[in-house]
Amino acid sequence: MSSFSKGTALITGASTGIGAVYADRLARRGYDLILVARNRERLGELARRLADATGRTIQTFPADLNNPAELAEVEKLLRTDRSISMLVNNAGVASVSPLLEGDVERMSDIISLNVTALTRLTYAAVPGMIERGGSAVINIASVVAVAPELLNGVYGGSKAYVLAFTRSLHHELAERGLRVQAVLPGATATEFWDVAGRPVSDLPSAIVMSAENMVDAALAGFDQGEVFTVPALPDAADWRSYEDSREKLLPNLSRSEPAARYLVG
Repeated sequence: MSSFSKGTALITGASTGIGAVYADRLARRGYDLILVARNRERLGELARRLADATGRTIQTFPADLNNPAELAEVEKLLRTDRSISMLVNNAGVASVSPLLEGDVERMSDIISLNVTALTRLTYAAVPGMIERGGSAVINIASVVAVAPELLNGVYGGSKAYVLAFTRSLHHELAERGLRVQAVLPGATATEFWDVAGRPVSDLPSAIVMSAENMVDAALAGFDQGEVFTVPALPDAADWRSYEDSREKLLPNLSRSEPAARYLVG
C-alpha cells in the first residue's frame, strides 16, 4: 500500500449507503478520510474496516447535521483542518409524501439538512480550499432536481437548490482551482427509501442502481471533468441538449419591455 496521500476527504452521511461507498472508493484512491454521520457505532465499524483494507488514516466525527451545535463543530473542522482537500456533501433526507399528506416539520428537516447544512459546510470549506488549491467539492443531488414531480416536492426543491448552488460555485470558482461536481442519481438501493417512506423493494428493479455502481459511475464522471453527472443517463448528449436549451433562455430572461404576448389592448 502506498503512503502517498491525496489529502483528506470529509464525507457526510458516511455510515451507510452512498456515503460508505464513497469512503471505500476514496480511501482506495489514496485519500485519508473524515467520516461524518449520526451513527457512532456504524462509523467506527466502517473506519476500522477501511483502515485495515487500505492503510489510510480514517477519522470518525459523529454529528447530527440538523443539530446547530453539532453542525457548527463540523464547520469548525472544515475551516481549521488544512489537510482537507475534498468535501463530499452526501448527507440528505427525503420524503415520498404528497403535500396534502405531508408533515411540515418533516419538510423543514429536509430543507435544514439538504440545503442549510450543505450550504454552511461548503462555505466553511471553500475559502481554505481556494487558498490551498487542488481541492474539490462533490454535491450529491438527485434526478428529481430536474424532475421534481417524481417524488415529494420539497425534496425535489432541495435538490434543485443543490444543482443551482453547484452551478454557481463552478461559475465563480472554477478558474480559481476548485473542482465542483453535482451528482444526480436516480433510484439507488440504499436505506434512503425506508427512511423516505417507500421500501426500495416496491420500485421496479429496472430503475434501481446499486450504490456501488452509482458511486463508481459518479467518480468516472469526476475523472472525466464533468460538472454534472447523471450515472444512469445513456447518452451524455441529452444532458448537453438540456444545458443548451437553458442557456438559450439566458439573454432574454431580463428585458426592459414585456414580451409581445403580454401586451393587451
